[in-house]
Amino acid sequence: GQVLKRLPQVGLYNLYGPTEAAIDVTHWTCSTDDVLSVPIGRPIDNLKTHILDDGLLPAAQGVAAELYLGGVGLARGYHNRAALTAERFVPDPFDEQGGRLYRTG
Repeated sequence: GQVLKRLPQVGLYNLYGPTEAAIDVTHWTCSTDDVLSVPIGRPIDNLKTHILDDGLLPAAQGVAAELYLGGVGLARGYHNRAALTAERFVPDPFDEQGGRLYRTG
């Protein structure tokens, strides 16, 4: 909020995404109301986010869970690290066409 108050003519954006998912997965347009925290935002086109429990089911609000990313921006996996790729890139239970999700950790 302080940056926008000092520089009202500027747009400030929060972009989130790990290397495994094309770096920019979500976006948030910051506002002066974002004082205590800045959300990671909503997925950009052709990407998706899920907050899932250990059974890959949508987690209830307030329950410990993990952020999963999916869509066209995912990497193929880790070079020469098949076991790690299998652990972090899992089948997408919501995609009937065999897509994958990345477990962000």
